[in-house]
Amino acid sequence: MLTIPTNAQAAAVACGGGVSTGRVAVNGCISAQRGSVGEFPTREITAYIKARNTGTKAVNVSYEAFFRVVQGGHWEKVGSGRTHIRAGEAVGPLEVGSTTRVCGPVKVEIRVHARADGGAWSGWSPASTKQCQT
Repeated sequence: MLTIPTNAQAAAVACGGGVSTGRVAVNGCISAQRGSVGEFPTREITAYIKARNTGTKAVNVSYEAFFRVVQGGHWEKVGSGRTHIRAGEAVGPLEVGSTTRVCGPVKVEIRVHARADGGAWSGWSPASTKQCQT
C-alpha cells in the first residue's frame, strides 16, 4: 500500500556516478522526503534519472529504477519510463518511481539503467542515502 506523506519537507535530489550506453550518458539520483503515517515517521524514497544525448541525432531512451535496503535487502523495481532526447540535449532529473518506507536507521539505495532504441542496457548507476537522516 502506497501512502502519501503528510507534513512533507522539500527533499534534495542527490545523484550518483555516471554510466553510458552508446551515445547516452546516465546518472541515477535519489531523494528521501519526510512524512508520517499516524505516529510513525516515514520517508518517501524517490528514484530519478538524468540523461544526456551526446550524439548528433535524437534518440528514444527507455529506463528502469530499482530500490533496496543496503544491508540484507533485495532489489525491487520501483518504476520505468521512456523519453525522447534531442541531439546534444540533457533531461532530468526525471522521476522514475518511489516507495514509502517506515523510518529506520538504515542506508537505502537506488540504481537505474537505460538504453537507447536498438541499443544495449547501460551499466547500473547507483545513488544512496540514509533513509531517516535529519
